Amino acid sequence: MRDQTLFDKIDLHLIRVLHTVLTERSVSRAALRLGMHQPAVSAALRRLRELAGDPLLVRSGAQMQPTDVGLRMVQPSADILRAAEGLFSDARQFDPRTSTRTFRIAASDYLDPQFLPRLMSAMKAQAPHCPVDFLPLSAEAHYEGQLADGEIDVVIGNWPQPPEGLHMAKLFEDEVVCLVSPKHPAVRRGWDVQQWLQAEHIAPTPAYPGALGVIDEQLAGMGLSRQVVARCAHFSLIPDMVASSLLVMTSGRLFCERFSERLSLAILPCPVEFPPLVYYQLWHARSHAGAATRWLREVVRNVALTLRNQ
Repeated sequence: MRDQTLFDKIDLHLIRVLHTVLTERSVSRAALRLGMHQPAVSAALRRLRELAGDPLLVRSGAQMQPTDVGLRMVQPSADILRAAEGLFSDARQFDPRTSTRTFRIAASDYLDPQFLPRLMSAMKAQAPHCPVDFLPLSAEAHYEGQLADGEIDVVIGNWPQPPEGLHMAKLFEDEVVCLVSPKHPAVRRGWDVQQWLQAEHIAPTPAYPGALGVIDEQLAGMGLSRQVVARCAHFSLIPDMVASSLLVMTSGRLFCERFSERLSLAILPCPVEFPPLVYYQLWHARSHAGAATRWLREVVRNVALTLRNQ
């Protein structure tokens, strides 16, 4: 218990006085450097001598010299002060050029297909030594708990009503449109709400049994329902299925435009007036003030801004 008693009597200010007195080899010069009155430094030195059981600094002619014990304390005291400074400066500062911190991002696959590749490119360009993990938003992903536990840094997705209790920033909005094969009858004749509802739709697999996706949840709020004849857990494969069938995919324009650039597909206005899809990034209070996660959220925001600036 003696060591614990000694430890309880030591504070960081006392360590700073110790290091300054030993390196300056003068109480008066140490007082000037510390911005303290000389009697206060002398009083601190008396405490240090009592704790160490050694004079630490003794007179040698006209000068003061550290004792052997004092000399052995110079480097450890410097290490303690440096570590204490780093303890809080690391929380406030983040240098992406040298950091090796791992970033973990959970994101849905119904984002603009160019978003995550661009985000990866931007992160590796700015933080070349930081590993990046992109994790799916799936039925098994309890992202609110993962954010709270620090298992992921940020979640990116779209919700009609974003979950409460998390920090949130809007990234972009996207118009709801329909993706169809050029052979679909609606390309030639157009369609109204009833024709759209009765068409054969393909939709993503629900996140959990009984869940409704964004489109079907909004339809339910209008007292409507569409005919979903196919579901797929891999959102990015749905456009290929649409290109070779008469299925209808209803999603954001950005997503649909990326696939219509390489597949034989047509984009049609949706006859049902949906509000825009709104995409957010979410994070937990535990990472709100961290320099590294603030940098990450800024990169996410900047990449999202590029999606409309083609």
